[in-house]
Amino acid sequence: MKTLAERLRYAMEVLPPKKVKGVELARAVGVKPPSVSDWLSGKSKTMEGENLLRASKFLGVNPSWLATGAGKHNLDLTSNVIPVAPKMAPVLSWVQAGVFTNVQSVDMSQVEEWLPLPEECTNCFYLKVQGISNSPEFLEGDYILVDPDVYYSDMQSGDMIVVRKFEDATFKKLVIETDGSRYLQALNPEFKPNIIPLDENCHFVGQVVDCIRYTYRAKRRTRAN
Repeated sequence: MKTLAERLRYAMEVLPPKKVKGVELARAVGVKPPSVSDWLSGKSKTMEGENLLRASKFLGVNPSWLATGAGKHNLDLTSNVIPVAPKMAPVLSWVQAGVFTNVQSVDMSQVEEWLPLPEECTNCFYLKVQGISNSPEFLEGDYILVDPDVYYSDMQSGDMIVVRKFEDATFKKLVIETDGSRYLQALNPEFKPNIIPLDENCHFVGQVVDCIRYTYRAKRRTRAN
């Protein structure tokens, strides 16, 4: 097998007991599905850096073999370093969150970004913070991790939750008064409206369980051949 496309197809379709789909590989590597299509079609003739390592780990093959064809395709089982493919979670758009029913209903081929998923989460997804309604605790550009598997009835006053109303989604602090009444409140006291009533048109999406903030994040550039 002389080309990356041939080796990649072999690793995805022949070696595993069940064929690996392109969208599954894209999710594991953290790239868009069209990038995998370019590798498989031969449009992109090389795979380098983190993409190569993540793809190799996910497929269980030797990265040197996948990149160049040199050596054996299988990993060195005598090594006491066991490769682990990182679990990745999709970064959904707020539009997708606005029509969210469950993770399975999301078209993952439309997801453009993936981030590492903590072990304790199964169906969690990320949203990228927009605006200043919850600053300074949550800044624009932060990534919040949302767990849709929790129950709204278990939420407590002060929890940050994501709610959709019609086709709009937002995340705010849940406030539960002593009389049992509930509403959402922006953490930024200067933001208007600061309080959003919860009515029959509001649907609970999930609880915000984590937040990632990148103080510096540059797009990687590779040297032209």
